[in-house]
Amino acid sequence: MARRPARKTKLTELAVRKLMPESTDYLVWDTHTRGLALKVMPSGSKAWKVIYSFHGRPRWLHLGDASVIGLADARLMTAEAMLAVARGRDPAAEKKAERGAGTFAELAERYVEQYAKRHNKSWKQADTLVRRYVLPRWCNLQAATISRADIKAMMARIEAPILANQVLAAASAIFSWAQKQEILSANPCRGVDRNQTRDRERMLADSEIPQFWSSFDNAGLVLSSALKCVLLLGQRPGEIAHMRREHIIDGWWEMPGAPVPALDWPGTKNAQSHRVWLPAPVREIFAELSDGANTGFVFAGSARGLDAAMRTICAKLKAERATPHDLRRSFLSRVTGLGFGRDAMDRIANHKEKGITDVYDRHGYAREDQHIMETVAAHIMALVAGEVEVEVDAKVLPFRR
Repeated sequence: MARRPARKTKLTELAVRKLMPESTDYLVWDTHTRGLALKVMPSGSKAWKVIYSFHGRPRWLHLGDASVIGLADARLMTAEAMLAVARGRDPAAEKKAERGAGTFAELAERYVEQYAKRHNKSWKQADTLVRRYVLPRWCNLQAATISRADIKAMMARIEAPILANQVLAAASAIFSWAQKQEILSANPCRGVDRNQTRDRERMLADSEIPQFWSSFDNAGLVLSSALKCVLLLGQRPGEIAHMRREHIIDGWWEMPGAPVPALDWPGTKNAQSHRVWLPAPVREIFAELSDGANTGFVFAGSARGLDAAMRTICAKLKAERATPHDLRRSFLSRVTGLGFGRDAMDRIANHKEKGITDVYDRHGYAREDQHIMETVAAHIMALVAGEVEVEVDAKVLPFRR
C-alpha cells in the first residue's frame, strides 16, 4: 500500500475545528511548531501529539484531548517537551513511568520488598521513620505528584533537626531508587537543604555513670540489662539488641559478619566477623536473665526500645541528651583513657581496618582483648559503686566523683 503523504499546515483554532474524521485516523502536522501534530480519529475525537526522535528512534508523547487543550497551550507544551529532549531527556518515557508509580505508600512498599531488604541492613530503621512521619500524610498521594514544597513542609513539621534530616534521607532513598528504576522521572528531595546540626561527641562523664546505671533499672529488666551491656562491652547497640545465645562460645561473643536470616541476626555493620570477650559483670547480667535455654535472643524484644529508654532516662535525670551509641562511645573512650591505645580500641570496636591489617589474625589478640575487656568493665563498675580507688593491673588509679 502506498504511503500517504504527510499533511502539513499552519494550524489555527478554526482549522482544528474544521478537520473532519475519515475511515482511518490521520495526523495533521503543525508547521508553526516543530514536533506538534493533531491526531484525528474516525470517531471524531482529536488529540495533540508530540513526535520526536530519541536515540535514533521515534517517540510519541500524548499531550491530551484537543477539546480540552487549546492550540496555544499545545504549542507551549510541545516547546517544553522538545527542550527536554534537547537536554537528553525522554518525556514520553518519563510520563509512562510516572503513571506506573502509584501512590507513595505503594512505592515505599515496592522499595522495601524489591531493594531495601536485600541491600540495606538498616532498612527497618528507615522504614520505621517513613511509616511514622511520612506515610500518615502521603499515603494516598500519587508518588509522581509529590513536590519539593511537600518535602519542605514534611521537614518543617518535625521539631528535632537531626530526626528531620534522617526522615529526609529515608524518603530520598525511596525516590532515588524509583528514579533509577525509571518509575519516577525525578527525586523531589534533591536540592532540599538539610537542617544545620553540630557534631555530637557525647560520652558519659565519670560522675554521670552511677546516675545512668541506677536509672537503667527503671526501663525494666531486659532493656536495663541491654543498656548496661552496651556500656560494659562497647559494641554497637543494634548488634547488642540482636545478641544470640547461639553466638556465645566459651565466654566469647562471636558475631558473624554476614546476616543469618534464620536467626534474625542482621550481621555486623562492616560485614566483618567479630569476637568480644564477656567480662565478669556482663556474665552476671546474663545469669540474671537466663532461663536455662541455649538458643534465642539474650535480650528478647529490646531491639526497638533502647533509644526510647535512653530518652526517658535523660528526661528524668535532666541530663544532656545521650543515646545508646553514646554509651558505646563512653566505653571506647575509657579503653584509650586507661592507656590501651587507639589500635586496641579500634579492634575492640570492630572498626574497619585499612591495608595489610585487614588480614591479621584476631584470635592472636585474644589474651590482650580479654584483659582489656575485664579492666575497662572493672573501671566502670568501680565508678558505679562510687569507689575512689580501683586496682587495675597491679596499679592503683584514682577516680573522683
